[in-house]
Amino acid sequence: MALHLSSSDWRQLLDWAETAGDHECCGILRGTGDRVAAVELTQNVATDPASYFEIDPAALISTAKDVRSGGIPVLGFFHSHPNGMAAPSPTDVAQAEPDQHIWLIIANRAITAWQPVVVGAQVTGFAPVTLLVEG
Repeated sequence: MALHLSSSDWRQLLDWAETAGDHECCGILRGTGDRVAAVELTQNVATDPASYFEIDPAALISTAKDVRSGGIPVLGFFHSHPNGMAAPSPTDVAQAEPDQHIWLIIANRAITAWQPVVVGAQVTGFAPVTLLVEG
């Protein structure tokens, strides 16, 4: 599988990560199939945003309501790793839901794409997804 992301969304994600500095930025990816249609920055409400991310529950609820009303589906999520590691951390694995949502990780002015590996009902890791930046 390859995931398609517009160059403008790619730049926006890099800008948000840079603006967040030593804190992790995070948000929601909207789209269908293998295409990201929109990226939405949310507040990181983690108690330690320099080491973790937690998408604001109010943003998740608002997005779910929008999707139920016919809005663009949730394709996945993104967050930055200010430590420069572009791969999912053990914390990412522990917090991931056993679904097929895509995760983008922004680190060191690069973006990588991942999908949870699910065994039974548990996430055991992440598999890399090819990210195609277009336009």
